[in-house]
Amino acid sequence: MYKKDIRDASGFIKDTTMWSNDFAKNVADEYPLELTDKHWKIIILIRQLFDETQRVPELRTIIKNLRTDNTIDGVDRKYIYKLFPYGYGQQACKIAGMREPKKLWLDL
Repeated sequence: MYKKDIRDASGFIKDTTMWSNDFAKNVADEYPLELTDKHWKIIILIRQLFDETQRVPELRTIIKNLRTDNTIDGVDRKYIYKLFPYGYGQQACKIAGMREPKKLWLDL
């Protein structure tokens, strides 16, 4: 378990500046989920978009950005859920060190 005091009751990070690669690996281990390059691409994109906007990016924004990457084929909701079976908001965002999403539209 990774420093529970920096996480809320749902397991989301309390302060997004406390996120690190080790944090992501430890949260992923709880599922258990081995993070591949495909996972990291999404995690880093979530972090990057959050840094730019200070808002947790919606799933459709992540998909739109990934579709511009010519090295990935077939990016859609199924692609994301294959990598993060517990869901974009409940797993990918948690691993990426986002605050708990307050709106369900993140998974739309």
